[in-house]
Amino acid sequence: MKKLFFVFALMLFLFAADFAAAQCPMCKTAVESSIKSGQNNVGKGLNDGILYLLAAPYLFVGTLGFLWFKKYRAKAASQDDDNLTAI
Repeated sequence: MKKLFFVFALMLFLFAADFAAAQCPMCKTAVESSIKSGQNNVGKGLNDGILYLLAAPYLFVGTLGFLWFKKYRAKAASQDDDNLTAI
């Protein structure tokens, strides 16, 4: 069952890559047309959007890691307290 799920997930990611790559020429065309018309704010907006999309997963995973670490430290500290009271 796990192998079937893994194969399905791999196929999904491979097919999704074609759709994601199709947006690159559209962005490039939008930036080129805005530069030709004398407006450079579209390119800056696209770059800001790319940075936002890049940072979001790192912030999410970092937050989860931090919360897990705090919970682990609190659990370890309470176990240490229990061990001290048992002595």
